[in-house]
Amino acid sequence: MTRPAAALWIWYHGGTFLGFQRQAQSPTIQESLETALREVGVPATVMPAGRTDRGVHARMQVVSLRLEKGDSPEALATRLPARLPVGLGLCVARKPHPSFHAQWSAEGKTYRYRVQLGGTVAPEWRPYVMNAAEHPRLAPHVPSPERLAELLGMAVGQRDFTAFHESSSPRKLRTLESATLRELGGGLFEVVLRGDAFARYQVRYLVGSALLTAAGGLPEELWRASLEVGERIPGLKADAAGLLLWEVHYPAKLDPFTPAERAAPPGLPEGPPFLGAPEG
Repeated sequence: MTRPAAALWIWYHGGTFLGFQRQAQSPTIQESLETALREVGVPATVMPAGRTDRGVHARMQVVSLRLEKGDSPEALATRLPARLPVGLGLCVARKPHPSFHAQWSAEGKTYRYRVQLGGTVAPEWRPYVMNAAEHPRLAPHVPSPERLAELLGMAVGQRDFTAFHESSSPRKLRTLESATLRELGGGLFEVVLRGDAFARYQVRYLVGSALLTAAGGLPEELWRASLEVGERIPGLKADAAGLLLWEVHYPAKLDPFTPAERAAPPGLPEGPPFLGAPEG
């Protein structure tokens, strides 16, 4: 009898953890999740849709795993939440399509990046945003939302984003399907990025360098060259605290989760850093 498969939709506040991947230091998301699974009788190694770095949050992270014989995702969903630490939770556990894999079945992801461009950061948002006015390479010329939106729009398309990611990620063409800026109120904005794949630190370097260019700290011709020919630039890696993995996208025939669950995730905490507004 084959061990049954499960697909878990989890969320987390990244400031509590040292990134996703298990490592010598702790706690990490993977270590905390696998420890909780063992405590409820599932000694499994989880396979995520992707790894997030230290301080990065996730509204939707998806993991694949194998359960013990006789177990089921539905039964696991009743046992697991009570064992998870503060800052890590479960939205949905589903039996996936036989060929489903959390990482290799994904056809794209949406990230959101929260940045304060004016006013004062609200206390409830402080752990989850980058305050442009406090960054030494941006202050005192805080970028305007209009200029930031214009620069981000230039990045849309299929291109070599090598100027915006670590050399440890393979150099290849990636498609940024959309890049928009939304106002959340009180001077708080979010960048919404959707693409087929993202290299390590790509979102943080892309947003940070757009902010730097908008603030006048990087010439626009260098920003354009980095997008058009992959020219390296003295860019800016935006703070991890502002970054949120919002959603992982799968082909309809492989998606373990329903449209209703995606629109209103069960068990997702209210308040920052998660908000239910549609993509901009």
